Amino acid sequence: MKKEHSIVLFNQKQVRRIWDEEKGEWYFSIIDVVEILTDTTIPKRYWSDLKSKLGSEGSEVYEKIVQLKMTAPDGKKRETDCFSTENLLRVVQSIPSPKAEPFKLWLAKVGYERIEETEDPELAIDRAMKTYLQKGYSKEWINQRLKSIEVRKGLTDEWQERGMEEGAEYAILTDEITGAWAERSVKEYKKFKGLKKENLRDNMTNLELVLNMLAEASTTEISKKKKPKGMTENKRIAREGGVVAKKARKEIEKQTGESVISAENVKGPQNKKKLKG
Repeated sequence: MKKEHSIVLFNQKQVRRIWDEEKGEWYFSIIDVVEILTDTTIPKRYWSDLKSKLGSEGSEVYEKIVQLKMTAPDGKKRETDCFSTENLLRVVQSIPSPKAEPFKLWLAKVGYERIEETEDPELAIDRAMKTYLQKGYSKEWINQRLKSIEVRKGLTDEWQERGMEEGAEYAILTDEITGAWAERSVKEYKKFKGLKKENLRDNMTNLELVLNMLAEASTTEISKKKKPKGMTENKRIAREGGVVAKKARKEIEKQTGESVISAENVKGPQNKKKLKG
């Protein structure tokens, strides 16, 4: 079952979703939907209570719950209760909220957009660009970010070919790449930028994105040539790819006298400190 993970926005709030290519439909995180419709600070508890109610009533929709691994706020993959578009609409009926009708219209639009994007992939790129623009990013940065997504997809496809599993193993290999080129783990990198739930790449400067792309693209090409087997060999290749970008980073820092690794957020500096290269 080939799945594509993504995030979509409803009134500037994120909803995690997975596209099931075989079934041809989206599956949405019910926790995210509950948080939007109820404005509760504890959506998990609200959903737990509603889930128990649906089960005790013998609701048919209770049997339609699908658990899929999605990225949690802490960056880890966890089993999450999800529903297809049709069944999510049925659950929404059980949630008293003035946002229910607008949400249902939005949900229908999201489903239609996927059909359009399947026929014309450029539409997906255009919509991603609009989303980043709405968040306040510059067009120059957005172009880099979209390219980085393409490079990342090539890398994860290669990892899949090498037998690596999405989730924990991808995270381990990503950490190896980041540690090699930036000389700090993903966790350390995010801490320096003052990030918690935010995506690290969405907070990289143009230069950081370029070097991260170089590291991931290099890893992909080296892996294709050497065809590593198992986690140990793949980790070694990840480090080799990262070192390529590290050399470029060191040369830039030598010429500019400044660290490439910045605490600045692309939408505005969080602070002015820089790490020594």
